[in-house]
Amino acid sequence: MSSKPSVLFVCVHNAGRSQMAAGYLNHLSGGAIEVRSAGSEPADKINPVAIQAMAEEGIDITAEKPKILTTEAVKASDVVITMGCGDACPFYPGKRYEDWTLDDPAGQVIDVVRPIRDQIRGRVEQLVHQLLDESPRATPTSTR
Repeated sequence: MSSKPSVLFVCVHNAGRSQMAAGYLNHLSGGAIEVRSAGSEPADKINPVAIQAMAEEGIDITAEKPKILTTEAVKASDVVITMGCGDACPFYPGKRYEDWTLDDPAGQVIDVVRPIRDQIRGRVEQLVHQLLDESPRATPTSTR
């Protein structure tokens, strides 16, 4: 039985926002959180501007591929974070859901994508703090 928390990031194309969020979560959690991402209508490839924006942060997401959202991925995740997929995201009782309202980086230039990336980083940092503080591995000296 794994006590590692799991997060699923979902956006429409799984090519920008959800991939950046997954990249940050993998990087910032150091593997302490299981990370998934998917899209309701996956694109053919990751947004090259999202790849560039993450490379500026020292995070390589070039090997990632957009994936279709499945009910299995939702069921296997403790936290489901949606980013503009609306009703396409399945809902299961007992899951923690968050909807992050973020601009879509699709078709945007790097100067527009950087602030979106930075918003994602801030939210992922909060998520890491919440999930790891709530886990049994959290240090008893953590303060709130």
